[in-house]
Amino acid sequence: MSQIYLGVDIGGTTSSVCAADEQGRLLGEFTLPTGKGEDGWEDTVNRLTGHARELVAARPGAGPRAIGISCGSPMDREAGIIQEPANLPGWQDVPIVSLLRDAFPRASVHLENDANAGALAEYHFGAGRHERPSNMAFLTFGTGLGAGLVLKGQLYRGASNYAGEIGHIRLEQDGPVGCGKAGSWEGFCSGGGIEQLAAAGRESWQGETCLGKEKITAADVGRGALGGDELCLEILSTSGSYLGRGLGILVDILNLELIVIGSIFARCEEFLRPAMEDTLQQEARHEALECCRVVPAALGEEIGLYSALCAAYHGESTLEATAGAPDTED
Repeated sequence: MSQIYLGVDIGGTTSSVCAADEQGRLLGEFTLPTGKGEDGWEDTVNRLTGHARELVAARPGAGPRAIGISCGSPMDREAGIIQEPANLPGWQDVPIVSLLRDAFPRASVHLENDANAGALAEYHFGAGRHERPSNMAFLTFGTGLGAGLVLKGQLYRGASNYAGEIGHIRLEQDGPVGCGKAGSWEGFCSGGGIEQLAAAGRESWQGETCLGKEKITAADVGRGALGGDELCLEILSTSGSYLGRGLGILVDILNLELIVIGSIFARCEEFLRPAMEDTLQQEARHEALECCRVVPAALGEEIGLYSALCAAYHGESTLEATAGAPDTED
């Protein structure tokens, strides 16, 4: 019986573990809430490990060949340590690779930044699967904003594994805060950034709106936009405009063929895209923009699972074997 691959996706709200074969066909998965605080990570890792054992036990004789872990930065990828990402308080210096290696001593274990892993997932299984562009960027646009880069067909990590930290780029001298910077790209284009735009907009808004004066979430803004709420539409238009400004920088510097954007963009594309495209046309060189497409992520809610699996496949250099993987865009 062929071996299987395990993927472990560690997110700020939920974490998952899944099993798949060499072609990327999912064989089973478990999802659970992510624990926070000093004791939260240990309970979460123990539960993920237990579920991983269940997935392996369901296929006798098919021990995992490799395990991939997808998680937000900061991390020490070479040492296999999670270093307390902003959305994982208490997950300080968690030796995640050694913990999973102890549980599955015959498997190789690979830790990857979630944006890099997401880029691999969309490149091989999602929006880039059929055309396999030479130069592609994947933008997370979720709780925060980060990018994974595939350049000349290869994942690009940079000199110290921090390539793609686009959320730090400052687009204005002042504005919503992201990555510790007021006016940063993440400040305008992330869940947290949209919440800040909504809070400021609600305070000065004189018309009717569905948004209350208490804590407003990005999901509230998205639902309001669907209902035609003018304030919500204005907020997303503002975010879309700054998305276009930031994309202009990427297009001009990297001359990309494909930009894939996940999470909030995939869910709110109709409200973000018009302002994004208007600004992108103004900011980017025509010659570079002419050959670049901007599309929503194709993997939807499964992107976390495929990101983790791609960390395993890439670690084992077996991604090209996924050519027979099933269509996931539909």
